[in-house]
Amino acid sequence: MAIALRKPAEIEKLQKSNQIVAKTLNYLKENVSTGMSLSKINQMGEDYIISCNARAAFKGLYGFPAGVCTSLNEVIIHGIPSDKKLKDGDILGLDIGVELDGWYGDSAITIGIGEISKEDEQLIACAKDALYHAINIVKAGMRFKELSFEIEKFIKSRGFQPLKDFCGHGIGKSPHEDPQILNYVEHGSPKSGPKIKNGMVFCLEPMICQKSGKPKILEDKWSVLSEDGLRTSHYEHTIAIVNNKAQILSQENN
Repeated sequence: MAIALRKPAEIEKLQKSNQIVAKTLNYLKENVSTGMSLSKINQMGEDYIISCNARAAFKGLYGFPAGVCTSLNEVIIHGIPSDKKLKDGDILGLDIGVELDGWYGDSAITIGIGEISKEDEQLIACAKDALYHAINIVKAGMRFKELSFEIEKFIKSRGFQPLKDFCGHGIGKSPHEDPQILNYVEHGSPKSGPKIKNGMVFCLEPMICQKSGKPKILEDKWSVLSEDGLRTSHYEHTIAIVNNKAQILSQENN
């Protein structure tokens, strides 16, 4: 496994692409509303990215048809935009990738539409809190598996389950690079495997299921659900390890 170590100038370039991701997500969060179609939301996101002189990195990636993954209610990741319209009480995952000057950015949020249930609030909070918990504890010298172990422990402490078979990932000159960062420990001890080092840039993305973490993929070959068929949530940031700790690249700088 070859995990790239980025120079400060390269991290700066990655931050520029990630800033566009952050701005696009914030723009959508502020403007998405009840009655809007998923296709309309995708178009808004793509247009905003273009207005920033960047490219929607997901469009055409591995054959994906859109620039914004719109994952509604039970869909946890890779939701394809459609004519389906948002209703009050829905929850919507928005996952965006951007390419700027050959460098990639990636981030995701889950938002409530109108008034949502207390249960859905807790579901969304688990994904967001698990992400920031991971960001707060990650440091140079820690093993990736230790980080996965801590993410899994956090998710389960809230009464939820991590989605299996999907993971966070390295990012740089490609949208997906080594390493793969699971939200659970699969093989071996948390004290095994590669260590986190200064200069590494990667995406952390807790994906939260309610009862079962076993994935089910719909006939569209993209949309991922839990086999329990219940609602799900997803949060993601791109981070760089600088001075032994995490620096969030996909967070809008005011």
